[in-house]
Amino acid sequence: MDEQALLGLNPNADSNFRQRALAYFEQLKISPDAWQVCAEALAQRTYSDDHIKFFCFQVLEHQVKYKYSELTTIQQQLIRETLISWLQAQMLNPQPEKTFIRNKAAQVFALLFVTEYLTKWPKFFFDILSVVDLNPRGVDLYLRILMAIDSELVDRDVVHSSEEARRNTLIKDTMREQCIPSLVESWYQILQNYQYTNSEVTCQCLEVVGAYVSWIDLSLIANDRFINMLLGHMSIEVLREEACDCLFEIVNKGMDPVDKMKLVESLCRVLQTAGFFSIDQEEDVDFLARFSKLVNGMGQSLIVSWTKLIKNGDIKNAQEALQAIETKVALMLQLLIHEDDDISSNIIGFCYDYLHILKQLTVLSDQQKTNVEAIMLAVMKKLTYDEEYNFENEGEDEAMFVEYRKQLKLLLDRLAQVSPELLLASVRRVFSSTLQNWQTTRFMEVEVAIRLLYMLAEALPVSHGAHFSGDVSKASALQDMMRTLVTSGVSSYQHTSVTLEFFETVVRYEKFFTVEPQYIPCVLMAFLDHRGLRHSSAKVRSRTAYLFSRFVKSLNKQMNPFIEDILNRIQDLLALSPPGWLSGSSVEHLPSKHEDPSSNPSATKNINKENGYQSLLSSDDQLFIYETAGVLVVNSEYPAERKQALMRNLLTPLMEKFKILLEKLMLAQDEERQASLADCLNHAVGFASRTSKAFSNKQTVKQCGCSEVYLDCLQTFLPALSCPLQKDILRSGVRTFLHRMIICLEEEVLPFIPSASEHMLKDCEAKDLQEFIPLINQITAKFKIQVSPFLQQMFMPLLHAIFKVLLRPAEENDQSAALEKQMLRRSYFAFLQTVTGSGMSEVIANQGAENVEQVLVTIIQGAVDYPDPIAQKTCFIILSKLVELWGGKDGPVGFADFVYKHIVPACFLAPLKQTFDLADAQTVLALSECAVTLKTIHLKRGPECVQYLQQEYLPSLQVAPEIIQEFCQALQQPDAKVFKNYLKVFFQRAKP
Repeated sequence: MDEQALLGLNPNADSNFRQRALAYFEQLKISPDAWQVCAEALAQRTYSDDHIKFFCFQVLEHQVKYKYSELTTIQQQLIRETLISWLQAQMLNPQPEKTFIRNKAAQVFALLFVTEYLTKWPKFFFDILSVVDLNPRGVDLYLRILMAIDSELVDRDVVHSSEEARRNTLIKDTMREQCIPSLVESWYQILQNYQYTNSEVTCQCLEVVGAYVSWIDLSLIANDRFINMLLGHMSIEVLREEACDCLFEIVNKGMDPVDKMKLVESLCRVLQTAGFFSIDQEEDVDFLARFSKLVNGMGQSLIVSWTKLIKNGDIKNAQEALQAIETKVALMLQLLIHEDDDISSNIIGFCYDYLHILKQLTVLSDQQKTNVEAIMLAVMKKLTYDEEYNFENEGEDEAMFVEYRKQLKLLLDRLAQVSPELLLASVRRVFSSTLQNWQTTRFMEVEVAIRLLYMLAEALPVSHGAHFSGDVSKASALQDMMRTLVTSGVSSYQHTSVTLEFFETVVRYEKFFTVEPQYIPCVLMAFLDHRGLRHSSAKVRSRTAYLFSRFVKSLNKQMNPFIEDILNRIQDLLALSPPGWLSGSSVEHLPSKHEDPSSNPSATKNINKENGYQSLLSSDDQLFIYETAGVLVVNSEYPAERKQALMRNLLTPLMEKFKILLEKLMLAQDEERQASLADCLNHAVGFASRTSKAFSNKQTVKQCGCSEVYLDCLQTFLPALSCPLQKDILRSGVRTFLHRMIICLEEEVLPFIPSASEHMLKDCEAKDLQEFIPLINQITAKFKIQVSPFLQQMFMPLLHAIFKVLLRPAEENDQSAALEKQMLRRSYFAFLQTVTGSGMSEVIANQGAENVEQVLVTIIQGAVDYPDPIAQKTCFIILSKLVELWGGKDGPVGFADFVYKHIVPACFLAPLKQTFDLADAQTVLALSECAVTLKTIHLKRGPECVQYLQQEYLPSLQVAPEIIQEFCQALQQPDAKVFKNYLKVFFQRAKP
């Protein structure tokens, strides 16, 4: 072997050596006999370096996995002998091999096993057992090999081909017949031999039993001698976690419901007698988490048995199963309420399924009602945050608790299905007692009380949030709690979690305020003062900005008396932050883990690094405030003049600031300064756009008298398009504004479009064009004939800009450039589809014969030459539309020739390409449009089309006469679907 290259296997080797080692590995993989050198090195223990041994196994692994069939019988025999002699050597080694080498060796054994067991090596296990006997090192390797074989045969995470799956099934069947009893016997001997002397081997063996039990005969394991031994292991500290998992796998095995019930019950009796059900005496949380999983498995197995027995009509045994389930509930509750969330989380499945049973019973016993109440109290208690939760810097532990809370929410929803009245009464009791004394109660208890009220909204579902009508007792209970929430003063609680829960709940139950509007002012004040939008925590301010906009939108009818007051109070929050300010935590003081941010008023402001300007909200948050302001104005009952005046007050500061900033940008030299100015300009345009979201079909810009204000905005913003600096960001903002104005201002926007388009087409990149085309599509689809003169004028300039970018050379392997071109091509065809689909084909027709031909050729290229089914589909849609419009007897001169020379061939050449994959869903859609194109040609040209296909085109493709006949008959079928299906079969047959 190349000793120099082998030096590179050491993790500390320099990169040149490592590269050489990698190249050497590739070389050995290709070489027909290099594996023999590695086999010899392993058998004769030539190398002591662990990395070289591992390397040799990797070369062997590659040989067995990919090239085994190429070997002669003698060579295959050599690999078997190498592995066995390596295994024998392990018995005598003074030191065991490193774990990573043992695992790799086990993988190679397993690969050889699945390749040879059915044909050449049926005595695989007997050979290995005869070598290892009960030698601890040998047993360790034997168990690793068994685990590697299990993962080859049954691991669901490994994707197997159907052939491999069939082979694996056959191997398992053969193993069950020939060797599983012997393997089980070997496991028993290993467990018995090593249970007190070698915990590592014993745990490995328990893991093997747990893995194999899912696919071998259960009676081999679920018998007295095995179960008694496993139960004995439950009392040995170093073994009990693995023993627990092994018992879980046994309990989880699919079997007859009555047998399963007996198995679980016998296990439970023994576990209970041995004192395992006394949870409070157990201090080892890791073991309890495994035990909780075992109890969950037993509980769910009994529930599956009950369900099957009920389905089979076996009422007697079903009763027994239900009785067995009920006796486990006390234990389940102990685990559910455990302070360790992992232990609690592991039992939730059983708890959920138990409640599902209760939901199906017509009458609940007193004990069952008590159980429901106990589960409810447990869920309420476990929903509570603990002292350690870090609100300002949430990490992995916090994320796990959030997930755990979601599981508890599912339990709460299920409780609501079993007993909605009980849930409502329990939440009301907790909520009322907590809020009575919120000033002296810890934050986590206050938060959970409000959270429970919030969760009721989903747990007790109603349509359209109508919680305060219908069922009187429910409505009055919820109304009572909401009244308490908004009048108790709890919104002033000094903890972010409580503050946020308050606002979330107020918005969740916004319908309450239509029933009791007298409480709107106090909630509005909470939103607007230091409790909400002016809170000391940026996180609270940000979330409140969003919730406030939702609150105002949902209660717009009730907002009328407060509009001007709200607009005055949010005035400072609408200020456009000057350029150079930093948003968020880059300059924030971050509170320490236990410090509530409310206690440090300067904690989280957004501070401008140029001039110390402080902004309470980030620009993203301000978008919600602008939208809210727009909603207040538009939905008010004011006359149009007043609405116009208010909207002008809202937008004029943005326009004025915009003009000043644009002038500054034109003069700015420093690129960082240019970028921050452009950002600021973009925010101004974005805010103005956002206010327009308030308009609707019922309240249009015109009806509100606001057209003039928005036209002024347009005039203010459009000059930014001609700014040579920071083009991307400025164009993007103005383009978005134009999209909004096309919707809001309708035809009043049209005079601005030509000059805006002209600027946007200057110095274009692929991305600019891609984003500009949807704007033109929107105008075309909306205004159709009204914009025909404009479209005719800008049609070729737009196409030239597109072609210029598409023809620009790019490096062969530049994938991002290729993708950009593909997306631009799609946009181009989408534009042609919009033009033809909006009845505007004259826009193309009037471009002069040469240009028309150029456009038509690009459509044919798009349909045939580029392997992009999305673009191909669009091209066939355009072609069928053009045939429909121009393909008749009175169509443009020369178009009929074009149909036969180019469109018909495209319908065959595209699907015949190797890249046209008929197994791909998008390609099938493209073929479907291709079929429509051929049907449209037949519709417009009649028998002439059939004659052309029969006598000229299809014979030129060497299609057999009977297939030509069949094709033409299918084409003439009145049902288009018949032809679409036929066309797919036609091309499937035609392709090699």
